[in-house]
Amino acid sequence: MTDIRVAIVDDQELVRMGLRMVLDAQPDVSVVAEASDGREAIALAAAGGIDVMLMDVRMPGLDGIAATERIASAGGTPRILVLTTFDLDEYAFAALRAGASGFLLKDARPAELLGAIRAVHSGDAALAPRVTARMIATFVDGPAPADDSRLDVLTPREREILVAIGEGLTNDELAARFFLSISTVKTHISRLLQKLDARDRVQLVIIAYEAGLVGR
Repeated sequence: MTDIRVAIVDDQELVRMGLRMVLDAQPDVSVVAEASDGREAIALAAAGGIDVMLMDVRMPGLDGIAATERIASAGGTPRILVLTTFDLDEYAFAALRAGASGFLLKDARPAELLGAIRAVHSGDAALAPRVTARMIATFVDGPAPADDSRLDVLTPREREILVAIGEGLTNDELAARFFLSISTVKTHISRLLQKLDARDRVQLVIIAYEAGLVGR
């Protein structure tokens, strides 16, 4: 079993210590680095060897949003899971827009935290898709374009799948709606990620909202 290499970024040492204790107890997760602010996080990401970075939002100096944007713009890994105190934290929304793969509340149960890390590592969103859809709807602003050229590369079925992802359907629900196997659903999602140059499912939801396919 390959370990998921995790870095913890938080300005509070006790928070980092608590997260490390939970994560290091797992057979498939290893904490390989820690940082106390955004600048240190950027340096860790540039050094490589990290799969998932747990990123606090509010830190002195360079905050988690700015750090997320710089790390995500570089492409590749690590994928970023934003940690926030409030589920309606506008800063967490901004971090998702900057390229984070999802966000999680700091008071989440260990099982939720571990599930989120594994989901982000696999390229999925860190939240249940339906929750993500409600969340994205709060910060995608402005009128929908009459025609979004990004969608021209999609087949009719891929466009249908994108709409359903934007509505918040899980893979199981997608399979049921379109009478497909789970493996076929995953293939469609992989093609959508590739064709739309999206990092993960969160960005697919954003694209669906920006294109006016759902919400608004």
